[in-house]
Amino acid sequence: MSDRLEAAIRTIPDFPEPGIEFKDITPILADPELFSEAVELLQTPYSSADVTHVVGMEARGFWFGAALAERLGAGFVPARKPGKLPGATISEKYALEYGADALEIHDDLLGRGHRVLIHDDVIATGGTAAAVARLVKRTGAEVVGFSFFVELTFLNGRKKLPEGVPFRTVIAV
Repeated sequence: MSDRLEAAIRTIPDFPEPGIEFKDITPILADPELFSEAVELLQTPYSSADVTHVVGMEARGFWFGAALAERLGAGFVPARKPGKLPGATISEKYALEYGADALEIHDDLLGRGHRVLIHDDVIATGGTAAAVARLVKRTGAEVVGFSFFVELTFLNGRKKLPEGVPFRTVIAV
């Protein structure tokens, strides 16, 4: 990774609430050279994995996810909050610190024979990514990897993900 890429990530204190140090990657998105470098770094570990689809999680997983899918010659499937997708969907709930939430995908976009890379901009506690993995598995598709731009290592989110599935991150903080 280039020094410019790492230097472009801003730390925003007390966002979205006091005590949180938010890692802001929007400067990377705004710079075409940095954006291209970031997508290349996300794509490279999976370039020979025969990925057929990238599932990106709402909403920041869409930022790199669609570009990553295009670079891999794969389709892009958005995983969205309930009620955001038109048509028939399947849903998977996951626990939050205080309560629960869910993500949905269209019920006809993934199935047997599909090889899915799950992507998000950041992995924190891992609950959302684990829920998407369960959702993908329910379709009959295979999860061939997890891709994250930033990993917040102190939260140990990768422990919630299925063992034996490749896990790649560009930046670990």
